[in-house]
Amino acid sequence: MLEPSSQTPDYLISPITTPVTPSPPPPPTKPNQFLSLISNRPSLRVTSEFDSDSRVFFHKVSCKLFDDLAKLKLSFVNNVKREISGSLLALTSKHLSIHYDPEEQNALIKTSFDVGPKLQFKAAHDVKAKRGEVAMVANVADPGYAVEVSSPVPYIGLPKATIRFPTGEVTLEEREDEEVPRKLLINGILKGPILNGVGAAHYTDEELRLRYSYKDESLSFIPSISLPSNAVSFAFKRRFSPSDKLSYWYNFDSNGWSAVYKHTYDKDFKFKAGYDSEVRLGWASLWVGEENGKAKTAPMKMKVQFMLQVPQDDIKSSALMFRVKKRWDIL
Repeated sequence: MLEPSSQTPDYLISPITTPVTPSPPPPPTKPNQFLSLISNRPSLRVTSEFDSDSRVFFHKVSCKLFDDLAKLKLSFVNNVKREISGSLLALTSKHLSIHYDPEEQNALIKTSFDVGPKLQFKAAHDVKAKRGEVAMVANVADPGYAVEVSSPVPYIGLPKATIRFPTGEVTLEEREDEEVPRKLLINGILKGPILNGVGAAHYTDEELRLRYSYKDESLSFIPSISLPSNAVSFAFKRRFSPSDKLSYWYNFDSNGWSAVYKHTYDKDFKFKAGYDSEVRLGWASLWVGEENGKAKTAPMKMKVQFMLQVPQDDIKSSALMFRVKKRWDIL
């Protein structure tokens, strides 16, 4: 008699099945960059400025297009009679800018792009005048060293060459006047440290101007002389505290002088008062909003300036003026 087998019959053993691996999810579809550029709503900015002295409004409307790749700007001026003038339409981007004047029906086109790692091409063209300029800029060494060669179009005379280096630049240019025949002119700027300050030499149109500037935390002294006219002047600035500063300028040639006192409450509030002997005028000014800043960084995105002018010879004709600049972010 056969003993029952301890092994399970083959027909009772479950077949080994390979686990089913789930299929990977489909890769996410990349959004169409062109459609996204078009669908993005442009941000619209409106800036208006009023000057009580000239009694005109200056308006600027701008918006960024194609995901900030370009900017469209419209600016114009209108007076109290609502007459519009000085309109200008501009389209700017990294490599191209077009400025169109509707009144003159003229356009100024500028472009610039890199030709190589250290070579840049620049061009400008005035459509109505049919004139332009082309230039090549080469960075020949470490940052600060460059050579620029430019020429007007249509071609007239030799091209203009400018050599830039960390301590200044030198320009060679051929120029022709009505009474002087065509000649080659050399202009340049050279500056560097000297006597705990900075010395600078500016040579332009056969006139040399030497300037020295010394500055520390509380004092600035800036004398200058022009040759061959021997005109000497100096500027003196004294900071009494982080919020109080006095500036003084004197011209030895004309005996003219001016003085300005400035008190800053914080970056958004500033008071200035001064006197200019050449025009015999005293003045005082109050700024609400950073003086050299933009309206978008000011409180409520608005800058206000009040100025009082008092002529020394006719105090009764004193005038109080103001200027207001406001920005609106519509979108």
